[in-house]
Amino acid sequence: MTFFELIKKRYSVRSYKPDPVEKEKLDLVLEAARLAPTAANRQPITFIVVRTGGRKAQLSRIYNRAFFTEAPLVVCVCFNPGQAWTRRDGKCYGEVDATIAMDHLILAATELGLGTCWIAAFDPEAAREVLGLPDDVEPVAFTPLGYPSDAGVLKKRKPLPELVRYEGW
Repeated sequence: MTFFELIKKRYSVRSYKPDPVEKEKLDLVLEAARLAPTAANRQPITFIVVRTGGRKAQLSRIYNRAFFTEAPLVVCVCFNPGQAWTRRDGKCYGEVDATIAMDHLILAATELGLGTCWIAAFDPEAAREVLGLPDDVEPVAFTPLGYPSDAGVLKKRKPLPELVRYEGW
């Protein structure tokens, strides 16, 4: 599959089969995330992989939608601001690094027939408690990870001319 076929195939999965994700596939999606570019190659990111079995009530505190814990795995990407590159004006790039890495993970999962759904609307305090995050680590995004039980839906996207400007605003 070409890259453009892959990005057209990816969609936000909201229904998962209970089938386990093979360790080999999990390792591949995590390796794709590890290979993502980060500012100054600092790699201030950490992925937390959680098996949902027996933890659905806890995980539902983080994001209370049934599909979130329907997949056999949930993955959280975090970053440590103290390890991230910071621009001269004080802009910390750790969150950007984490989102790029999560995107690599999501695209690799799609290529392997796995489904994901980018979750940003989670409860950060619940995430800290449930995952036991240290104070210096920030959760950025979650995704369920498993085999889709639904079919992809056509994505609505703005036309390119609404998103691109040349030579300035």
